[in-house]
Parts: sequence; structure tokens; C-alpha cells
Amino acid sequence: MITSVQNPLVKQMRKLHRAKERRKQNLILLEGTHLLESACGVNYSLVTVCCTPAWQESHPQLWEDASSRCQRAEVVTPEILSSIATTVHPDGVVATAPQRTLPTYLNKIQLGLVLERLQDPGNLGTIIRTATAADADGLWLSADSVDLDNPKVLRSSAGEWFKLPIAVTANLLTVVKDYQAQGGQVIATLSQASLTYWEVDFTRPSLILLGNEGAGLSQELISVADRQVKIPLAKGVESLNAAIAAALLLYEAQRQRLV
Repeated sequence: MITSVQNPLVKQMRKLHRAKERRKQNLILLEGTHLLESACGVNYSLVTVCCTPAWQESHPQLWEDASSRCQRAEVVTPEILSSIATTVHPDGVVATAPQRTLPTYLNKIQLGLVLERLQDPGNLGTIIRTATAADADGLWLSADSVDLDNPKVLRSSAGEWFKLPIAVTANLLTVVKDYQAQGGQVIATLSQASLTYWEVDFTRPSLILLGNEGAGLSQELISVADRQVKIPLAKGVESLNAAIAAALLLYEAQRQRLV
């Protein structure tokens, strides 16, 4: 059992709290039982799995499964587990895995999202979770957004991070124009738009643009959109959370397609 924070493995995993180190080591942190189950469920490669004795005893099958597919499995004290995790109250297991290999482009997108300069990891994770639930085909993320491998993004996605096709790009404008050239419509979310989001025909191939939590979409992307839509708000309410806005539009698209 690992009992010291000076252990080389513990030091290495603690470094993964920082984005620079995750890129350097080409690793991500998977914190908690549900994320580990999700990774194993899609046969995602694991590098290291660390758990407490209590967790090992209460999750024998998952421990066996994870141990068989990782390079190193260790039992650690609760104190060491807490030092490895980024959460305040970890549930007893933390793993590392290779960073996700991202495609340069996403094909056959009937319903997709473009996220520009999104900064909150909880928002991004929730949007990934919602997009998967609403049967979206993929998501583009601008390169100046929050890191896709931020531990809070993974936790907020509730395991759907492993399933949704995602591309990170420095040029969203090219993505949008290419999508239009293939016959798809591009819909920008804008508080001062004249159309409400349920007035758009989402049965067509559609790409929904969502912007930064504070500043919204750039004028560059707004100007090339085919439609601009708003989410009606009561008087005095300035805006909605980005993840809530994404959920409303995605489920309106699903509703129209089911009808």
C-alpha cells in the first residue's frame, strides 16, 4: 500500500492537476467510480488506477476489470487518494488514462454544436452530457476555450465525455463555412435576435453556435450565421447559463425531429 506523498507515482499524479502537466505527460485524470465505469464500458485505455482499501472491497468487479486493463494498479491510503484527487471528497478511486485523440474534422453532422471561447469547465462538461443525451452528432470547441481534459469537464460530463465526437479547432469560421457549403444551416444564439429558437426548422441539418459565458458569440461568427435566435427571458433577467441554453435548443431540435 502506498502511504507517502513522496512516492514518485503520487507526485506524478498530483502534477496532473495542472493543464501544462497533463499535456506534457499526455495523460488525463479520471476521478470517481462513475468515470472509471464509463471508461471501462467503452474500452478506453487506462494507465494507472489507485484506490483505497474500502473502495477495493466495495467494488471488486470494477477493480478487477480496471486492473486488468491498466499498466499499474495500486492500493493507497485515504489520505493519499485525497492528495491525488482534485475533488474535496473523492469517492475512493482515481485513475490516469491517455489523452483523447481528437479528429481534425467531424463528418455527417445532422445536429451539432459550436462552442466559442467557453471558459467554465462545468458548463462544457454539462453541454457534452446534454448533447449526448439529446442525440447530437458532435461538437466543435474553439482552441481558446477551457481545456477539454480539465478534470471538472470530465466529471460534469458524467461519463459522456468518452462518447461524443469532439473536435478542437483554432478556426471555427472555416468549420461554419464548410458546413454551410455542404447544405447545412448555421444558427447563432443572440439575445437581441428577432426569432425565438422554436421558430427555426431544426429538421434540416443544423449547427448551433454558442458563445462565451459573458461576451457571447464573436461578430465574425454572428455575421455568417443563416439564422439568429433568442431564448425569451422575463423582464430583468439578463441571460441564461450556457449549458441551459444548449439544452433548450438541442431538445427543441430533438422534439421537431421526433414529431
